[in-house]
Amino acid sequence: MTKRSIGVVLFDQFELLDVFGPLEMFGVLRKSFEIHLLAERSGTVASAQGPRSVVDQTFDDAGSMDLLLVPGGRGTRNEVDNEYLLGWLRSRSEVAEIVASVCTGSAVLAAAGLLDGRRATSNKMSFEWVMTQGPEVTWVPEARWVVDGKFYTSGGVAAGIDMALSIVAGLLDEEVAVGVSEGTEYDWHRDPSWDPFAKIA
Repeated sequence: MTKRSIGVVLFDQFELLDVFGPLEMFGVLRKSFEIHLLAERSGTVASAQGPRSVVDQTFDDAGSMDLLLVPGGRGTRNEVDNEYLLGWLRSRSEVAEIVASVCTGSAVLAAAGLLDGRRATSNKMSFEWVMTQGPEVTWVPEARWVVDGKFYTSGGVAAGIDMALSIVAGLLDEEVAVGVSEGTEYDWHRDPSWDPFAKIA
């Protein structure tokens, strides 16, 4: 079986669980997925929670990825104005099989123009700000995650895990995704419209 490559975009102040929650779901399927942590510069990148992650490849050195994952976090406030990152995302999204975001990562995709004319969602606590980054996007205020073509966007933080399992189910098999959720003792919410957090934001 050919492995699919996953390129995870890291930037200063990214949300820790936005990255490593989904990566746990993909990472247990090592025969199917190969994970790469990517950033603008080599070295380490600090998360919003403090722990740093080691960059595998810079954007310049990374080849095309089958799946791109953009996390959220406080750092997205800066990255929506990072023209180098936005241009890189536009270029690499053209050839990626799936482009996904967690939390306010959808603001970065929107700022790059990748979600124009599409449906998308984001973290409900930051929803108003996220919408300003993509006035041509049809923002869905109540959704655990949204799929529009090859673009997957999820709500806040833990919602990315549910989205990742739905990607696994779509690319491989639902039974495989169930096996991953059971193996990690995670209660997978399979309904993308299930969103109790939209009501309390």
